[in-house]
Amino acid sequence: MMKKHWNEIQPVDHYTVGTNGMLQEYDRKIITFLYQPLIGSICYSLYMSLWGEVEENRLWSTDSTHYHLMNVLSVNLQDVYEARMKLEGIGLLKAYENKDGEARSFLYELQPPLSAEEFFHDGMLNVYLYRKIGRTHYLRLKKFFTDVSVDKKQYTNITRSFQDVFTSEQINFLHHDANVDSETGSGEQYMKYGKNDGLALDEVDFDFQLLLAGLSESMVPRKAFTPKVKETVLKLSYLYGIDPLQMKNIVLSSLDADDTIDIELLRKTARDWYGMQTGDQLPDLTTRMETKKPVARDKPLSQEEELIEYLETTSPKDVLSDISNGGSPSKADLQAVEEVLMSQKLPIGVMNVLVQYVLLKTDMKLTKGYMEKIASHWSRKKVTSANEAMELAKKEHKQYLEWAEGKKESKSNRRRKPIRTEKLPDWFKEDEVSEESDTPAEGYDFEAEKKKLEEELKNFRK
Repeated sequence: MMKKHWNEIQPVDHYTVGTNGMLQEYDRKIITFLYQPLIGSICYSLYMSLWGEVEENRLWSTDSTHYHLMNVLSVNLQDVYEARMKLEGIGLLKAYENKDGEARSFLYELQPPLSAEEFFHDGMLNVYLYRKIGRTHYLRLKKFFTDVSVDKKQYTNITRSFQDVFTSEQINFLHHDANVDSETGSGEQYMKYGKNDGLALDEVDFDFQLLLAGLSESMVPRKAFTPKVKETVLKLSYLYGIDPLQMKNIVLSSLDADDTIDIELLRKTARDWYGMQTGDQLPDLTTRMETKKPVARDKPLSQEEELIEYLETTSPKDVLSDISNGGSPSKADLQAVEEVLMSQKLPIGVMNVLVQYVLLKTDMKLTKGYMEKIASHWSRKKVTSANEAMELAKKEHKQYLEWAEGKKESKSNRRRKPIRTEKLPDWFKEDEVSEESDTPAEGYDFEAEKKKLEEELKNFRK
């Protein structure tokens, strides 16, 4: 099961983008036409947005926050997190985390895509793409990424060597040494183009020992399992759901006369096996996040659980919009929320509770100073979830009421406490009613009146 995003990233967490070598315009075409059908538009937009943060002919960007990404992509943090997972899984992103006390920052290193030739011969990605877009469009894409081949054997190579063209003069090394001056200093690297390492498949889900045990030394020499063969076996087992015992027969059918494993024959044999099992239906690519969504619950979520899930997974921008019945939040409101979010480093669910509470309590005016004061209190209290924020809002409601009025009530004012008329979030109302009902006589302080009568009685006796 995929973890929820709030265990992994928060809007206030900083990140810096780097690229594994300089990315080229041709890479953009490969990602757009070959990768995008597999990863989807949000994931594609995330890659392109991160790429856009790295200036041309540079390798690293300045740092930003995930809240910035949420606004750029117009999605919530869960969508950003899931898109990041997809980029990691398909080999387009490497993520690195640094924790310094409570602060957390990330390095996102974009990987160049596979070359067109590597993609079309990958053995997994090309199969998923074929299934996704169909044969006609697949062949069109293949034509787009190929060109005519010229047979150079019909020509004679007449290229001259370096020595044929240039001669070397004596150099005075007293004034300079080009070799020494060419070395990079600490923390520096030369600009270069990077290379994609391919899909990062691990052996956790496939028992190679069981496969090798079934293939005795006399049948298949161990040296036949080159790194490329092992990688292909892993891909085929994942792609077609082939277990080690079934894979044994496929490997045996792929041996050539020299007792080496023919990779193309291995792929064809696996494809034929899968076709017999499924009636020639190609496998489809789905993510673990997608497969877990329809899981049935033991019982439906309560209204409170639904509210908490909404607050924990929705961006503050969308919460503001929902409160305004779908209207776009003002630039000033968004800026106020962003500044409080950045300065107090509140988790997304806590920030959403704060937005709801302050907006509904102050007649739909998002007062930055008031919001900052409560946010600072919650930050000191180390509130980490929407549920904790709700409970604290209920507990400290009287204090927050005083902050909203700008001054503390005097004792005489408390005796004549006005009836509360401000609007409050739905999650607040039930407890608020019970709290009010606990007061025996609204506006009447029995102990104060008793003391007052006793004082008057003493004066009267004197």
